[in-house]
Amino acid sequence: MSLVPSVLTALEAIFPGDALIVSPEEILIFGADAGCGHGQPAAPAAVVRPENTEQVAELLRLADAERIPIYPRGRGTNRVGGCVPDTGGIVVSTARMNRIVEISDKDFVAVVQPGVITGDLEAACRERGLFYAPDPASLRFSTIGGNLAQNAGGMRAIKYGTTRDWVLGLTVVLPGGQIVNAGSRCHKDVAGLDLVRLFVGSEGTLGFITQAILKVLPLPKAQASLLAVFAAEEDALRAAGNVFAAGILPAAMEFMPAEVLDALESLGPVSWPAGSQAALLLRLDGFPDTLTADLVRLRQAVEPLTPAFFKTARTPAEEEILWEPRRQVSQALFHFGPDKLSDDIAVPRGRIGEAVARIRGIGQELGLTTAVFGHLGDGNLHVNVIYDATDEERAARARKAKEAVLALAVSLGGTISGEHGVGISKLPWLEAMRGSPAVAAMRRIKSALDPNNIMNPGKAY
Repeated sequence: MSLVPSVLTALEAIFPGDALIVSPEEILIFGADAGCGHGQPAAPAAVVRPENTEQVAELLRLADAERIPIYPRGRGTNRVGGCVPDTGGIVVSTARMNRIVEISDKDFVAVVQPGVITGDLEAACRERGLFYAPDPASLRFSTIGGNLAQNAGGMRAIKYGTTRDWVLGLTVVLPGGQIVNAGSRCHKDVAGLDLVRLFVGSEGTLGFITQAILKVLPLPKAQASLLAVFAAEEDALRAAGNVFAAGILPAAMEFMPAEVLDALESLGPVSWPAGSQAALLLRLDGFPDTLTADLVRLRQAVEPLTPAFFKTARTPAEEEILWEPRRQVSQALFHFGPDKLSDDIAVPRGRIGEAVARIRGIGQELGLTTAVFGHLGDGNLHVNVIYDATDEERAARARKAKEAVLALAVSLGGTISGEHGVGISKLPWLEAMRGSPAVAAMRRIKSALDPNNIMNPGKAY
């Protein structure tokens, strides 16, 4: 859609100078996200870069009156088309709403604008001896606003939960320009409906978040990691069960089966034996004295499964050596082919082994490599279907594999998304998972808050 001259004039008044972008060359980058398979990039009619809540309120008054779609956008790291402006309209970039307003070691809160990079907030808290726990894989470049929109998770979710668990309060601008302050600085607040938990994870479909009050904790005094590599996949899964049975709650528990280990071996020498079938990578945190005892218990839980390789790390440098391969997994998987469809599902913990085996079977049946890895402790699996996009027949088989994986997740009592959201790419599957009454209820909530359907229309539900 194109904007009429009167709207452009109004936008110029609200967003002076380069805060408004309309040239086709400059807006092109705002038409896609980091995912694949959503079709061609969709060019918005304009991009605006507000700096404060008041500008956003003026914009949403104008957009609601003129029925102009609004697409909130952080750094575009979303993988399900959640920020793609597929009907034109205006992209609202949070790039200039990037201030850490306050970090309080008395209230144990951080007050931030949505454009703050998550890793920058974590580092700023760490400098003050505080801890902000959510750690999505895109930590170094995704934004708090994007994390809020998708209810981002990460490797530490097993112990510390997802983004939603760390949000105490929000400032949200609704369509029409009303400013809502939900929640507070209090760590316990049950007055009225919990609007905070409604907006977090709503994928930008209900309002525009302009500020967040986030919970922080004292920084753990020590941490340690353990890598155990096994000759059989079932041994790794049994070892994980032993960890929980021993009463240990790791800060992270990552699972990498044979396909992932093979891909990592293609990058260069590795420490584990060739032909290994699965790896567990765990992290503990706490106090130095208790951490020593926890490491002993962790070894005792894992060793009965006779890992072929076993390594512990107590210093940051030693831990880095263990965790660097995990960070390389996504790129290493291109060893199997030039393109991949990446997805995330979650299944009940007790069905992880079944899910991994059946996903491998889906790939074998379709003549494709499938690689699964992820956050074993909370059942969140990242599924990659490797293919060649220039081969139309193989590309069709890859799409079929993705559909089969989502169907499998639902059939196992799982979810079509553990942390990436629904966006565009998973929208057809939501009703199959939740049921039509639940989806209808979601749409009634949106209609109440966004009657003219301007906020990220066509996404999430």
